[in-house]
Amino acid sequence: MKKYFSGYHLAKLICLLMMAGILYLSWGQTAYAVEDNRPAEVNDTTVTDTPYRDSNLTGTSNERTNVDPPGASESAEDLAELNIANTVTVTYNNGNGSVNGALRILIILTLIAIAPSLIIMLTSFTRIIIVLHFTRQALNTQTAPPNTVLIGIALFLTFYVMQPTMAAVYTDAIVPFEAGELTQEEALTAAAAPIRQFMYGQTQKSDVNFFMDLSRTEWNGELDDIPISVLVPAFIINELRQAFIIGFLIYIPFIVIDMVVASTLMSMGMMMLPPTTISMPFKILLFVLADGWYLVIKGVVESFYY
Repeated sequence: MKKYFSGYHLAKLICLLMMAGILYLSWGQTAYAVEDNRPAEVNDTTVTDTPYRDSNLTGTSNERTNVDPPGASESAEDLAELNIANTVTVTYNNGNGSVNGALRILIILTLIAIAPSLIIMLTSFTRIIIVLHFTRQALNTQTAPPNTVLIGIALFLTFYVMQPTMAAVYTDAIVPFEAGELTQEEALTAAAAPIRQFMYGQTQKSDVNFFMDLSRTEWNGELDDIPISVLVPAFIINELRQAFIIGFLIYIPFIVIDMVVASTLMSMGMMMLPPTTISMPFKILLFVLADGWYLVIKGVVESFYY
């Protein structure tokens, strides 16, 4: 039986040859962190105090990753000390209440990671984006405006609505914390207070009572006694409720147009013609004549103030 030398076998042969070449070239060679330029008379196992540096590399060939050599500790305190040279030190407070640069970077990266969830769940973004989606669906324009435009509009409107709250967080928490007037726990409490006040103003007491009953916790009706684990879901439920109410009101005039167009086509005997094909231009015309985007955005923004 004949055996055919296929491309698969050729690829395997090439890989084997490359591996053999790499092993041959690396045979007997030693890798160093820097180039070892020691004289030939110096034994490789000898540790000297003279640094041998390469022109393009940093460090020395005899540098250790620990500060003290093994066996140099004389007491338990010496053993407890950090004995590693390559470390990252995070200094907190700097003696004047300010945050160290490394800690700032850590906090910023953490906030960036959880920022989408915070923007969606703790701000007005949820209500705005749902209302804009309902508006596009009522117009029956499919992807016009596209999702990118709707999300951009929702983000900027969220920044507008949340501007007083964010200003209060900056004034009451960030500035005193930077000045060393507040501890970290006090700063977090002060930063959460304006956000809690905003969410509580948009939340119905029935939703709060529902989650308080589920957690078997007594509530005296005060904002300070509501845990954040109760306030956040109550706020989200109310945002969904308000968004769907506004979406229903937006749908009503467009449904009337669909019904008029459908009945007209039925009376003319054009039963095979889709009503949406005829009604969409009339919807767009009505929306433009009524300055629909202004009314929708005005209504959804004002819903946070009344």
